[in-house]
Amino acid sequence: MKKILVKISKVVIPAVISLFFFSSIASAHVTVVPKTSATGAWETYTLKVPVEKEVATTKVTIKAPAGVEIMSYQPVPGWTYSSDKDAAGKVKSFTFDATGEGILPGQFQQFVFVAKNPDKATKAAWDAFQYYKDGSVVEWTGDEGADSPHSITDIVKAATTDHHDTKTTEHKEETKTTDTEKEDVTSDSLPLILSGAAALLSLIALVLAFRKK
Repeated sequence: MKKILVKISKVVIPAVISLFFFSSIASAHVTVVPKTSATGAWETYTLKVPVEKEVATTKVTIKAPAGVEIMSYQPVPGWTYSSDKDAAGKVKSFTFDATGEGILPGQFQQFVFVAKNPDKATKAAWDAFQYYKDGSVVEWTGDEGADSPHSITDIVKAATTDHHDTKTTEHKEETKTTDTEKEDVTSDSLPLILSGAAALLSLIALVLAFRKK
């Protein structure tokens, strides 16, 4: 029995360690949704900032992608908003700064803002800088596949119609909201999927161990 337990532990322990490692990576990225939007649209974006360390996040700064005009933001209790503008008065970057404890370990915070998309199709890269209470800064500025990638919104050419239908517009807005919610659900459910995979591997290892007995 002791040998069986040793065999099981050699498989289960690494699987559990991998589970927590990959789950933390999957849920720690700073993201901006929606991932797809239309050219020229006034889009409502949501910035999601999770905490990946054992200290609080106290500030986050976002650089406005080329051609994207930041128009307004939704106030968040416990946070102040400021922006850096160019000579033409357009926002180059904006910052949410905590007035209290900030975002604590195991938590995340969402910040909502409105921006006008460029008129030409492009990929808008949201470079983000996450500041922690211990003075460390995580720069979410890498390309896809990097350790700290920036979030990207694909700005695609908007479809044109000859008339404006209010009901159709409302339906599109509802669909957009649903799609955004699905993106968040998919992102948040990934750790659960990994957890299930780890549990399945553990069960298989247990069965194999008993067969070799």
